[in-house]
Amino acid sequence: MKKHILGLIIIFNTLFAFSQEVVEIQKNLVPNGSFENYRKKSGSIRQAIPWTEIASVDFYQAPLSNDTSSQKGARTGSGYVGLRFQKKYKEFAQVKLADALRRGTVYHFEMYVRLAFWSNASLKSFGALFSKVGYKSQGDAVKSCIIDSVSKKGSFINGYQWFRISGKYQADGGEKYLTIGNFAPVVKKDMVRLDKFKLGFKEAYYFIDDISLIKAKEVVEKVKVEIVGSFNINEEDSVLVVKKNITVGEKVALKNIFFENGKSYILPESFSELNKLAQYLIRNPKMEVQINGHSDNAGSKSKNQKLSEQRSREVFEYLIKKGVQNKMYFKGYGSAFPIASNDTDEGKAKNRRVEFEIVKAAN
Repeated sequence: MKKHILGLIIIFNTLFAFSQEVVEIQKNLVPNGSFENYRKKSGSIRQAIPWTEIASVDFYQAPLSNDTSSQKGARTGSGYVGLRFQKKYKEFAQVKLADALRRGTVYHFEMYVRLAFWSNASLKSFGALFSKVGYKSQGDAVKSCIIDSVSKKGSFINGYQWFRISGKYQADGGEKYLTIGNFAPVVKKDMVRLDKFKLGFKEAYYFIDDISLIKAKEVVEKVKVEIVGSFNINEEDSVLVVKKNITVGEKVALKNIFFENGKSYILPESFSELNKLAQYLIRNPKMEVQINGHSDNAGSKSKNQKLSEQRSREVFEYLIKKGVQNKMYFKGYGSAFPIASNDTDEGKAKNRRVEFEIVKAAN
């Protein structure tokens, strides 16, 4: 049996009708491109969902205590990752894009890179690979599918400060994965020792942050927004109705969100409503939100607590995979905060809900 969790209704402070407005949107197709969202604090990039690793990629949520360089820590926010390169070893960060690339479309890619202060070597090239199934081996590094930046000054150092690597990519069509790293056939030949008089072990370590992939030309979409009163909501509307001037601390319940009974798996019937919320957040990138999960009082408190947190996390991860770059959090409250009586089935249904809470307003 499906459990009906609540529905997204964000209301405008007006009763007048409105036809259409044009909104300029540039959607970053790299989910969690600044590594700001994560399941929990950890040293593994796998917590910065939906990123994965080839070898072992480090994930940081704060500046390193022994980093004394002028631009220590992340370029923006607090999250960033690190890739290590040695004589016979290299690491890659990989992610599934929010949308598959369209054939013939030109995309603009950029990322920011910084050489770690402890490196005794640097790389001559660093880049990004676009592929349909992801990077498995060196044979997947097809040159026509790589934006590869080659240093004009011998190698990438830049005084241990952040620098940008960017380029344009014309898609073959169907590319779903982005892989970041060094694609030289033999990595040791691509490494330059910083001190030529010091022999022995070499390591180049680079921090990565603020990765984006957008269409080369701005996309202009016509978005129909219907403005209605707070007591005249049609749940079948195909448009998202949004309240102006949402304030910090305000909580908005999500409707039409369905999970498998007793589980956290989001059912496909929920996607339409969640996609509307994703688009709203993409249009308000400075807004920070927390996804809150709640349950009724059926079953044990510990089980309800765990299930409510798992469901809030599933919504959190779904939004990230859809390209939402906003800083987000998730939390489960179990049955601690009912909004109706648990003595009736109707009341229990209201209490089994997912909310989105404003942590930081858009302006």
